[in-house]
Amino acid sequence: MNKLVYGVLTLLSLSSLAAESNMMMRMRVINVMPEEKGTPTVVGGEVKLNNASVPEVDFTYFFNKNFAAELILATTTHKASAYKTSLNNLDLGDVSLLPPTLLGQYHHDFGNFKPYVGAGINYTIFYGEDTGVAKNVTYDNSVGYAFQVGADYKVADNLYINFDVKKLYLSTDVEVETYSNGTVKAEVDIDPYIVGVGFGFKF
Repeated sequence: MNKLVYGVLTLLSLSSLAAESNMMMRMRVINVMPEEKGTPTVVGGEVKLNNASVPEVDFTYFFNKNFAAELILATTTHKASAYKTSLNNLDLGDVSLLPPTLLGQYHHDFGNFKPYVGAGINYTIFYGEDTGVAKNVTYDNSVGYAFQVGADYKVADNLYINFDVKKLYLSTDVEVETYSNGTVKAEVDIDPYIVGVGFGFKF
């Protein structure tokens, strides 16, 4: 009996905490648009990544009505190519990026319209390299800055439409080894814009 009472009290306590929670979860569709700037080394070359559209999930914790922290979780796969190298143009296959990003935000209310700005940091993990015509392609993981502007529009209790734009500043060192034993090395600033639209749920 005591265990049953304890369990009921625990559930009531958790329910109370959930009701007072300042959490928001957003689900967006985002378009990631790299703006590469290559700094060739050794034998030259420019590495390019194509745009990619994927789903994204993020979680925001509101410290109060104005200040919040947001954690963004998404991964994208891009087709990579190297241009203007001494080994001619190269198909570098595909590479996937996982850039978890943490942002501090300032929100302001204009009735149902709630714009915000944010700034923070991301750590980009490169994985799943498909080498294309090259023998081997490696990308170094990197740390970079992130900036954000967006808005939530309340359409129902705890339901929002969201529009969001981010700019990430991230660089990676790329090394391409070909079957002819030639090597291309380049430092690449990827610096993508990320534009997203979706829904937010506050709970």
